[in-house]
Amino acid sequence: MVRTLAQRERLAVRQLTNQGYRVFLPLHLKTRRHARKVETVTAPLFPRYLFTILDPTRDRWRSINGTFGVDRLLTCAGEPQGVPRGLVESLIAAADKDGTVHLDYALHEGQSVKVVAGPFAELIGRLERLDGKSRVGVLLELLGGSVRVALPRNLLTPTSGAA
Repeated sequence: MVRTLAQRERLAVRQLTNQGYRVFLPLHLKTRRHARKVETVTAPLFPRYLFTILDPTRDRWRSINGTFGVDRLLTCAGEPQGVPRGLVESLIAAADKDGTVHLDYALHEGQSVKVVAGPFAELIGRLERLDGKSRVGVLLELLGGSVRVALPRNLLTPTSGAA
């Protein structure tokens, strides 16, 4: 695992890839608000961290520490520190071709859900309708009333409370 400089994850990926390392930067959808403008952007799932595949006995891994955008390679007892087996593979399996991880939660009608990105980010509502795999109907409490909206399924996460 590689720790990057603040907001330099993509630079570190480019530099490490140019050096021949195989790297993975998991991304997720994030809502950004600025000056009355709301937009959904991709951002690192683990800010300041990315994964690289190394064989410590074969690869010249110490050069990673001198790479533009990299703070340091995480080590333990002088050797690169690994992550639990299957973690990166499961993140890659949940990602699209651009590296955006879509955590597909088990959703069911009547469930309380939270919108995680987009113009309705952070609002909690009740799942009314599942329209196949990609879209859902949600009843949101908005401006003193109930509003029905259709949203992409990947923008919702289940909540523990009632809507």
